[in-house]
Amino acid sequence: MTLRQIAMLMSFSLLLATGQILFKLAASSLARITTIGDMVSLFSNGYFIAAGVMYALTTVLWVIVLQQVPLSRAYPFAALGFVIVPAAAAILFGEALTSRYLLGTFLIATGIVLAAGASASQ
Repeated sequence: MTLRQIAMLMSFSLLLATGQILFKLAASSLARITTIGDMVSLFSNGYFIAAGVMYALTTVLWVIVLQQVPLSRAYPFAALGFVIVPAAAAILFGEALTSRYLLGTFLIATGIVLAAGASASQ
C-alpha cells in the first residue's frame, strides 16, 4: 500500500471514531428516548446531525479507498475503531480502560499490522 492509501485508511478510521463520539454526545445531551417527540428531538440534535454528516462523508471516503485498495487489505483498518473509540471515551467521558481492554487493543493493532503486511506481500 502507498503512503497515501494508508493515510486515507487512517483518516477513515478516525472519522468513523469521531462519528461514534458524536453519537455518544448526542445520547448524553438528550433525555431517554421513549416517545415520538423524543425521536424528533434526536433528529434535531446538533451532535446527532454532525454524526450523520460525519458518517456520510466517511462512507464517501470508504468508497474512494475501495477504488484503490482491495477490500481484504482495507477492511482491517476498520478495526481501529475498536481501539480509538474506547480510548477517546476514556479521555472525553472518563470511562474506565481495563487491562483486558489494553491487551485487546494490542492484539487488534498487531492483527492490523499483520494483515496489512501479509496483503502487501501478495
